[in-house]
Amino acid sequence: MKKWCKVVVADDSAFMRLVITRMLNEDEEIEVVGSASNGAEAIELVKSLRPSVLTLDVEMPVMDGLTALELIMKDCPTPVVMVSALTREGAEVTMKALQLGAVDFITKPSGSISLDFHKVKDELVTKVKAAAKAKLKTLLTLKPPSLLQTSPKSAPKEWVTIVIGASTGGPAAIRYALSQLPCDLPGAILLVQHMPLGFTKFFADNLNQVSPLPVGEAQDGETIQPQRIYLAPSGFHLVVERDGRLKLDTSPPLHNVRPAADKTFESAANVFREKCIGIVMTGMGSDGAVGLLTVKELGGRTIVQAPETCVIPSMPESALKLGAAQEIVPLEKLPKRITEIADEVLNATQLKFNRKAFAI
Repeated sequence: MKKWCKVVVADDSAFMRLVITRMLNEDEEIEVVGSASNGAEAIELVKSLRPSVLTLDVEMPVMDGLTALELIMKDCPTPVVMVSALTREGAEVTMKALQLGAVDFITKPSGSISLDFHKVKDELVTKVKAAAKAKLKTLLTLKPPSLLQTSPKSAPKEWVTIVIGASTGGPAAIRYALSQLPCDLPGAILLVQHMPLGFTKFFADNLNQVSPLPVGEAQDGETIQPQRIYLAPSGFHLVVERDGRLKLDTSPPLHNVRPAADKTFESAANVFREKCIGIVMTGMGSDGAVGLLTVKELGGRTIVQAPETCVIPSMPESALKLGAAQEIVPLEKLPKRITEIADEVLNATQLKFNRKAFAI
């Protein structure tokens, strides 16, 4: 099979460059065409070799990965998979990298020089191949505005529950979408973004920089409230109980991920029925398709992000193949449509209530 995926590996550790190179070259579709020990070298190799993907370490001498990423996206846009240590600093820098245009990231299992990097080999190969097919234009045009501090109106008496599922390309797309929502949105949002352990807290903090609605990691036993965003913590499925409380579920991964959007869609649909709105956004794989179909079958409203506006369109395309989506909405129009549908659902609910009252 032709090695169509050409990769440049950048890491300040000669050992890590060797390990990553060997792992990637073992795949029949990937060829490592160059390696760099710092960000400046990485930029030159990207310009001269024009690789399909660059794997970019965060901490490097001469020029760090974040600075290199920003210059690459400005002068020679190339799909980038960041390689970061699982530390507070590493997580914060990774969130910034995703804002700057990195497609995805891999965490080193045990620090900057990980002797056990083989543990993430499958993840590395999968994410590099996906990145090679990513639509960079989508990432590079997402520029959420600075958050305008506004005060929401009093909590609505009637509201909807909105469930959003995303994976690759999701952090930037979600950040953009949430930044455009009104502070008085008549709904609660349950957000499922595939992320490694330890990163969702930093993602929530990152979203709070632009979201007019407060974002936090969901807590076990927490009661869902309107005008709040609940992020599924990495390592737990986010499930809605019959009484409207949230449960952090440690049952086995679904679609090789935990949290899985399907779990949240299905539980929310069973509890909220026609007052549930399901949205599948950019991502790799098929998570969310079956759950979105459940939302539709139980009377809720369903949307997928238009595939042409996704960094990786596999998740919305899977939902479309199942016939789960009632609407296909481009990313730039998604926030406005979410608000419109929330109002439509509540108006329909009120009309239904009035008809029943009149009949009595």
